[in-house]
Formats: sequence, structure tokens, C-alpha cells
Amino acid sequence: MDRLRSMEVFVAVVDAGTFSAAAQSLNLSGVMVGKTIQQLEDHLKARLLNRSTRRQNLTDAGTAFYKAARTILEQVKIAEDSIENMQATPQGRLRVSAPDTLGSEAIAPLLAAYSVEHPNVHVELVLSNERVNLIEDGFDLAVRIGPLADSHLVARPLKPYQMVICASPTYLARAGVPRTMAELEEHNCLGHLAFKVRHAWRVGDTEYAWPQKTTLSTNDGHALRAAAIAGAGVIIQPEVLLAEDIATGRLVRILDPYLPAPRPVNLVYLRDSKPRCKLMSLVHWILQELSYRPT
Repeated sequence: MDRLRSMEVFVAVVDAGTFSAAAQSLNLSGVMVGKTIQQLEDHLKARLLNRSTRRQNLTDAGTAFYKAARTILEQVKIAEDSIENMQATPQGRLRVSAPDTLGSEAIAPLLAAYSVEHPNVHVELVLSNERVNLIEDGFDLAVRIGPLADSHLVARPLKPYQMVICASPTYLARAGVPRTMAELEEHNCLGHLAFKVRHAWRVGDTEYAWPQKTTLSTNDGHALRAAAIAGAGVIIQPEVLLAEDIATGRLVRILDPYLPAPRPVNLVYLRDSKPRCKLMSLVHWILQELSYRPT
């Protein structure tokens, strides 16, 4: 026996005054309403209604049960409404994973603006180049660079991750502008320590590699950017990190024909037949600024 449904039927019978009126309001047959009330009385081992051919009256047990059942049904409605309100108004916590550079330069500013617009949502941004497991690591959303292996995730494409090669105007005036990748061997090149494991790329049929001999190496792209602006040498870093410096002239793009192909970027989250309002509000917020539509 469905206790909650039985309470609902009983309260409807009392409020409507007759079994037939209650049956009509609940879209049930009169026989089903009568059967439900009988099952409820059998379960409680107490008569709830004194019934005659023309009228029905609550027993003392029925009066007590009616008051309690009505209170319970009202609390259930409040609970259901609270969930509906959560679905309608973003609130709660969202955990987001993103790679270091892309996360700090592109995702963090968007989350800051989102937090102003949705103050009831607490966003946690975790920056790491490690690929997290959304379920095991407790993330709602992740930004991933490169091919996707998790087919069970929803993936929304973002703007591709493009690398650029740059140097400051003062460095290029002093050392000259390299025209080919081979000429980089004669220049001061700045290296990222991660290049030790992934520093080569193909353009057409030719493979290119960042010079292994560097004048300065670090594990942080922002440090390389600062060194390049100071005139220390040539760097290859994500465009998203250097875009403002290029726009203002602090850095100059060089060797564009030799750049690595852009890598795909996706916003991923778990499939859900009824996606949460807070999650989808953030997904749409990010897509407004960073969504990718191939031409």
C-alpha cells in the first residue's frame, strides 16, 4: 500500500464530502477510492469514516488522522516546491575543473562574472592539468583540452586551444626576426619544463620541435610570458595567455606558418535526463563567451 497516496485519497474524500466527488477530483473510479479507504483502515486497524448511503462522518480516529495526514501532505508539497525552486533559481555549489592556463585566463573571469549574477551559487574552480574523473573526484563540470575519450559525457565545444610564438619588440630589434624554425637555434629561446615530454608537432609532412637549448626554463607559463615581455627571448605559449600582450604590442607574433594545429577544447558534464538549473545556467554562461562554431 502506498501510504502517501492513501493519505491523499482520504483527505480528498473528507474535503469533497463524498467518495464520488473525491474520485472525480483525483481522476479515479469510485470503486478504487473505496478500496483505498478500506485498505487504509485495515492498515491502521481503525475505522476512519462512518458511512451511510447518503452521508459520511469522521470518527474520532478519522479526525485525528485527517489532521495529521493533511499536515504531512502540506509538508510534502513544501518539499516538492523547494526542489522546483532550486530548479528554477540557481543555487548551491558547483565544482569546476580546468587546465591551469586556460582556466586562469579564460574560465576564471567568466566564473567571477557568473558569481556576481548568481550570488546564491558557490563556484569552486580547481586548476590542474590532470584530467579528473567527474564522478570519483566530485566535479560538476570540466574543461578539457584534446581528444575526448569519455563518450558517456555531454561535450560542448569551446574555442580551440591555439599556441603562438612571440617575442618582445626590443628583443627582435636586438636579435633580429627569425623567419624559419631552424633559425630559432640561433636565438635565445625560453622553454616550459613540460616541453621535455611534449615539445614536437607536425605541420604538413614536417615535424618541428622547440629548441632543447634554452636560456631560461620554468614550469609556469605566466613566468615565461613575463620573461618574454622583459626581452629575454622567444616563447611559444597559448594564445589565450598572450592575446592582450599581442594586442597592446608588448609582444609580437612570429613564425605563424609553423604553429602547431589548434587543439580541441570541450566543456564536459554528466548526462542527466533532467539537468540541474544551476549547472545548465553556468554551462550556458560559458558557452555565450567561448562556444565554438566551425566555419
